[in-house]
Amino acid sequence: MRSVAFNQTTITPSKIVCVGRNYLKHIHELNNQVPDEPVLFIKPNSSLSDCLVIPANRILHYEAELSFMVIDHHLKAVAIGLDLTDRALQTTLKQKGLPWEKAKAFDSSAVFSKFILLEDESLIKHLSFALYINNQLKQKGDYAHMIYKPQMLIYHIEQYFSMLSGDILMTGTPEGVGEIKLGDTFKVELYLNEKMLLRQSWQASL
Repeated sequence: MRSVAFNQTTITPSKIVCVGRNYLKHIHELNNQVPDEPVLFIKPNSSLSDCLVIPANRILHYEAELSFMVIDHHLKAVAIGLDLTDRALQTTLKQKGLPWEKAKAFDSSAVFSKFILLEDESLIKHLSFALYINNQLKQKGDYAHMIYKPQMLIYHIEQYFSMLSGDILMTGTPEGVGEIKLGDTFKVELYLNEKMLLRQSWQASL
């Protein structure tokens, strides 16, 4: 089983629950419809990674997201995650009315920074993040721009299945997604208001 770094230890999530179409400009970017309720899909534990690995047989897109660790049904830690997506395959699956897992839930398709403890869940509304690729700003995400807020998402998800302690919520990506090129350097920054909470980098490799 794969793990993530949190609070000077490691946690082994049973699953990652991901939210699609949660930023309006990203919905328009991919010519999708605005959903009437949260769009959910799951990545298994085997999708976890702390490295940005590009399989030789796939062309992948990046999607940077505010991500939360759930402990006792509360959002107790925050990180930045990269949801790696085989966009061409996802488009084909959607056109056929089929599930997205082949395009979203493959091994090492969920890359996370370390998780930072949230002392107070009310601080979530002040979180934002940025993604730079080769030192160029590509994505900016903000709690205020989410259609469905993280606490509401947990309530909605648990109407259908349990979030076990250690499970991860990925809250959706803003506009600016694109293709990952071998050798690209990715840098994410997480902010609480104007204060930087973390900065982490990866390099795309085989």
